[in-house]
Amino acid sequence: MVALPDYILMSAESYLVWEPTQEQRYEYWDGEVVAMSGGTRNHNRVCLNFFKLLDDALADVYDGLRLRSCEVYIVDIKVQVETGQKYFYPDVVVTCDQRDDDPQLIQFPCLIIEVLSPSTEAVDRGKKFAKYRQSPTLQEYVLVQVTQPGVEVFRRNEQRKWVLSEYNLDERLRLESVDVEIAIAHLYRQVQFETEATEN
Repeated sequence: MVALPDYILMSAESYLVWEPTQEQRYEYWDGEVVAMSGGTRNHNRVCLNFFKLLDDALADVYDGLRLRSCEVYIVDIKVQVETGQKYFYPDVVVTCDQRDDDPQLIQFPCLIIEVLSPSTEAVDRGKKFAKYRQSPTLQEYVLVQVTQPGVEVFRRNEQRKWVLSEYNLDERLRLESVDVEIAIAHLYRQVQFETEATEN
């Protein structure tokens, strides 16, 4: 999402009580409360497409004989990155952890997706990913382009190292954290790229 230059200082305890009562969303960075605003139509469409594809795939998936309970959330659910220090709003987040029972936030994500915008790409790739990597439950971090088709997936391997894989429009993405396969083209359904308008 697009961060506004609107900073407020407060404790984490105060933030968690105050923020749900606000009309807009705010992230929390070590005592600073940062206002968030919406993105472009393409940003919104890609978020919705990714959410719908994941939600449909995970709705009634069976793992052996028991129902696998994974929950997908979009935009309005924050992730506790660091207790009392950092609370972020990813574009899409998935948790499969039964400990995640707080109505306001996710504490044990396995998959986080950020749809990139020019104003937030550097933060999503840098500071946010550095903090997300500290989560012991996070297995995959996905960055999705909206100015042109392209998806980057950072996966934690068996050695606990993060490995990058890149995907193009004609490829299929397998999200190992939730055992779901998605055609990249489906993420971009109804998305109009700026380059298409300038081509002859």
